[in-house]
Amino acid sequence: MPIYPLMLPLFAAVTLIGALVGWTVWRNAGLSGRRGALVVAPAGFLGPLLTMVPMEACTFEPERTGLDIAVGIVAFTSGAAVLIAATAWIGRALSKPGGWANLDDRAEAGSFRGGAAAAMALLLPTLAVLAVFLYWPLFETLRLSTQLTRRGNPIERFSCVDNYTELLGPTAEWWLLVPLAALLVTAVGAELARRADKVGSGLLAPRLRRVRGWLTVVVVIAAAASVFGPSYRSVFLTTMILTSGTVLIGLAAGLGIALLVSQPIKGRAIYRTLLIWPFAVSPPIAGILFFVMFDPLTGIAGHVFEALTPWDMPNYRTDPVLARGLVIMASVWKTLGFTILFYIAGLQNVSTNMLEAARLDGANGWQRLRYFIVPSLTPITFFLVVTNVTYAFFEIFGTISYLTEGGPSGATVDAMTSVVQSSEWVGDGAARSLVLFVMVLAVTAWQFRATGRRVHYGG
Repeated sequence: MPIYPLMLPLFAAVTLIGALVGWTVWRNAGLSGRRGALVVAPAGFLGPLLTMVPMEACTFEPERTGLDIAVGIVAFTSGAAVLIAATAWIGRALSKPGGWANLDDRAEAGSFRGGAAAAMALLLPTLAVLAVFLYWPLFETLRLSTQLTRRGNPIERFSCVDNYTELLGPTAEWWLLVPLAALLVTAVGAELARRADKVGSGLLAPRLRRVRGWLTVVVVIAAAASVFGPSYRSVFLTTMILTSGTVLIGLAAGLGIALLVSQPIKGRAIYRTLLIWPFAVSPPIAGILFFVMFDPLTGIAGHVFEALTPWDMPNYRTDPVLARGLVIMASVWKTLGFTILFYIAGLQNVSTNMLEAARLDGANGWQRLRYFIVPSLTPITFFLVVTNVTYAFFEIFGTISYLTEGGPSGATVDAMTSVVQSSEWVGDGAARSLVLFVMVLAVTAWQFRATGRRVHYGG
């Protein structure tokens, strides 16, 4: 691997960062900070090789553009971050008394009589399956994303990060700058209101913090969209719209229906069965069913709409908003049974004594739902958010394929659909799939950080 001049200060920077991380982690564990720095600093130096060796450090070639260099810096620091984190975690465990046992912080952690060899022997089949069917395909996808090759053609040509830079095109648009300015103003206002509330009992600060939270989400999405070029930006926004609609509407409808069917009425077992069965339908079948119902020429939905109203049924094949709405509707219908099933199970564990006490204290139905039932269901809701987001990112493609085929004019082409549509060019498809993978990791990490803190596990 060649070493270019721009890489030298980067190697020095990540080595220094590794030393600082090691010093901090070891000191927090009550160990020698100097020893931690000496252990982790080499990981900072060697970590970039995880990405730079396969890429041949091509992004730092003198003739590369600024966008190529930026992508290279991200890849460079990512490799360093991975090795620094792994070394700090394992190294700290080995440095403390007990060695490997420190990787499990639970007090009830045990050990094998045969030592680590027995544990590794039992783990070996699982590790082999993961290596063959998960890790090797992941690294092969990463390799293919740096190649220019066509499906069925054995010839491959190294293209560095061209498959990625074709998707990028950072710009500062008004729809990023306006929410960013609003976020800064709200953050300053929240801080001033917090200081003022110390001498009073105002409610302004909590409300401003709530607004700041929503504006932060908007700014993060807008910033992510501004990183992509115009061709992939629409794909990203479509993915966010379809995912948000599927998850939010599905959770609200699922909870509402679960509350209804949990009432003491006759035949509720039959109602529950009929409501849950759509979950057994595959996403392509859901797309076909909605295609048949909403077909502009022969669909039953159009005939019913025109029979009950004086207007003609709008054609979703020519209206991007209607097309996206219909995809969301089909996806919600597909996942609704799954959501209802878990909410019914969760409602059975809500304390009736708590609800009765709230009712005697004067809480109406809406207040009992908002302040008692919904908080009690947060573990179920958190699980459903994670599973439904995963469904929206990966499995909604089957519904889109049979319902809209990505139309009209690409309005329903999400990230997974774009991967399939570009599968003729293997390198481009591999790059798009890794971008989708990073998107899912980012959304999942945000879910665990933002939503996971609001989960309440009752005793």
